[in-house]
Amino acid sequence: MIAWLAPGDPFPPVERSLPQPNGLLAASGSLDADRLVAAYECGIFPWYGDNDPVLWWSPDPRLVLMTDQFVARRSLVRRIRAGLNAGRLEVRLDADFAATMQACAAPRPGHDGTWITAPMIAAYGELHCRELAHSVEVFDDGRRIGGLYGVALGRMFFGESMFSIAPDASKIALAALVALLRSEEVPMLDCQQKTSHLVSLGARAISRARFCSHVESSVRRSPIDWQRWRAAAVTDLLRQY
Repeated sequence: MIAWLAPGDPFPPVERSLPQPNGLLAASGSLDADRLVAAYECGIFPWYGDNDPVLWWSPDPRLVLMTDQFVARRSLVRRIRAGLNAGRLEVRLDADFAATMQACAAPRPGHDGTWITAPMIAAYGELHCRELAHSVEVFDDGRRIGGLYGVALGRMFFGESMFSIAPDASKIALAALVALLRSEEVPMLDCQQKTSHLVSLGARAISRARFCSHVESSVRRSPIDWQRWRAAAVTDLLRQY
C-alpha cells in the first residue's frame, strides 16, 4: 500500500517507497507548484499517466549525472563546432518555457500519449514564473530544434524531459546545461530513472540515501542567478567542448 496525500499532507519518508514498482511512494488527487517544491526538496518527483492519480516516486538507486563526468562524444563535438563555426547554432535559456514543455510532451515514435499532462504543464509553468523551473533551447538558424527543461532549487538541478527534432539537438542542450552548472559549481544533475541514452552521456546510478543527502544540502545553498544567464551568451558555453 502507498499513502494517499490530501491537500497539505506531508510526504511520507522516502524509505517507505515500494521496491516494485521501484520507488513508488504516494499518490494524490492534484498537482500544484507548492507540492512540487516540497517533493523535489525530498528527492521525490511526479510521474503518471493522463487517467491516473498523481503518482510520486523516489527510486533506489537514482540516476544522476555528475557534471564533471559528462561524456561529449566526438560526433557531438563535431556537430557543435560545425554549428558554431557556421554561425547557425544558438542556445537560449528560458526563451519559451511553455513551448519547450509542449514539445517534450509530444508523443514519441512507438508510444501513445504522454506523461506530461496539462496539469503538469500548468504546475511547472508556475514554477517557471517563480524562477524555479527553466528551459534550455537549441536553435539552428533561428529554428528551435531541441531542448530540455527541469527544476532548479538552490544549487541542484532536477532534469525532467528533453526533445529533439534534429540529430543531437537534445544532447547539445544538455551539454550547454552541464557547462552552465559547472561554471556555477553545481556537481550533480538529477536524471531520475535509468535510460541507455543518459548512461551513454555519463550518467550513473547512486543510492537513494546518497542522493537525498546531497539534495538536502544543495537546495539550501544560494540559488543560481538565472536572470544573469538569460542575459549572457549561453551559446558561448559550448566553445569549451
